[in-house]
Amino acid sequence: MDRRPRLPSALNDSESIRVAVKSGNINISNDYIPLNVEDALSREKKIGLEEIERKRRARLMNVSTDDDDVKKDLRTVGEPICLFGEGPADRRHRLKDILSRIGIDALLRKEFNEQQKPIADKEQEATWYHEGPPSLEISRQWILTYSLAQAKERLAEARRVRDLPNSVKLAKRQELQKRLQATNICSSQVGDARPISYVQFSPNSKIIATASWSGLIKLWSAPECKLLKTLRGHNNNVGSVVFHPKSTINLEEEACQIASCGADGSVKLWNFVSEEPIADVPGHATRVSRVAYHPSGRFLATCCFDSSWRFWDLEQQEEVLHQEGHSKAVYCLAFQCDGSLAITGGMDSFGRIWDLRTGRCIMFLEGHLKSILGVDCSPNGFQVVTGSEDNTCRIWDIRQRSCIYTLPAHTNLVSGVKYQPGDGTFIATSSYDNTAKLWLSGTWQPLKTLKGHDGRVMCADISSDSQYIATSSFDRTFKLWGCDE
Repeated sequence: MDRRPRLPSALNDSESIRVAVKSGNINISNDYIPLNVEDALSREKKIGLEEIERKRRARLMNVSTDDDDVKKDLRTVGEPICLFGEGPADRRHRLKDILSRIGIDALLRKEFNEQQKPIADKEQEATWYHEGPPSLEISRQWILTYSLAQAKERLAEARRVRDLPNSVKLAKRQELQKRLQATNICSSQVGDARPISYVQFSPNSKIIATASWSGLIKLWSAPECKLLKTLRGHNNNVGSVVFHPKSTINLEEEACQIASCGADGSVKLWNFVSEEPIADVPGHATRVSRVAYHPSGRFLATCCFDSSWRFWDLEQQEEVLHQEGHSKAVYCLAFQCDGSLAITGGMDSFGRIWDLRTGRCIMFLEGHLKSILGVDCSPNGFQVVTGSEDNTCRIWDIRQRSCIYTLPAHTNLVSGVKYQPGDGTFIATSSYDNTAKLWLSGTWQPLKTLKGHDGRVMCADISSDSQYIATSSFDRTFKLWGCDE
């Protein structure tokens, strides 16, 4: 019989545990892992109570019974306005369920933000006006007198045309349409060793001026397309070249006949006597994309890549207006036939119509998706056409202050637009899809596609007698188009 003294069981267990731990058979950790059974049950209970409360709020929530209002609220909170097979009652129940989750305040906040957005956009579109020199008042008074006289003549002509028999007007329109549909290439000429960026007819339709990326400006006879003179003075790409409105009509050869602009910011004036410029228009630190003469010939406008355009009084020999308003470069500009309005198109995809008599922006042309690269005003005085990088042309009515038609004109960007001089019966558009197109005003139906260039068509112009159309291209040629008859 074992007579050894026995230790208490607790002591034996404690000793055994120490031995086991020391030998590594038992691992002991001080980390405490709670059993959250009660917490999990509490969370599930809380979620269940919240769901019951949400359903109670949904039952008590007041939602419009008008299905249009329900759709509007769904759109406001960013939800689909209609699901497959969903009726008005189901749609209303879904709106109540959504509002019970996000809260009715979320809908009110979004409605408030939508109301504030137009105000913020309007503030962003605000036009800055600067105090002009004393000569600006003189120029505006002169433009006022000039434009009133021109408007009187235009309206008198409009009344005369209105009183013509419909049969006469219809026959004239059909004859023009038939002639335009028969338009083909009359002549083609290699204009330079670099792309031809711009082309324009003289007011008497006897001379064609071309501008090139080589910096040269060339004058050609029309319709023979024989070189008459080369004007040298630009050291960089020439953006545009324009004739004085009275050039080749009643101006002396020594007078200023032509204006041009370059990518280096230079603006030069030329006559028919010298091959060098007779004057430079200073003050442009950035690229000048386009120049345009006022219908009176007294003023010159320049489009700058510093998001502004400038207005020069050549008689006073002073810049009378430096106008901002676009958020990006101003690319193109045109004057209304009366001389009272100027239309600008910018790389910000917006256009603006300015009243030169007051200096105010009277219309904002919003609708294009990309840069506006061409703009022109109809001889009727109240319609404007714009061409854009989004491949479309838009027709705007100044009287209605809105866009009245959109032409899906080309398959590439529209580089230029031009109304027929005289009565504006048709429009010519040029594009980087290597074509130019003719469109009938009013119905806006396509009349003719002018195909022949091997490169992008960069500009198009119509002679003052409407007999010829000129196009210039990246393929270094310009072409003259006319009727075979």
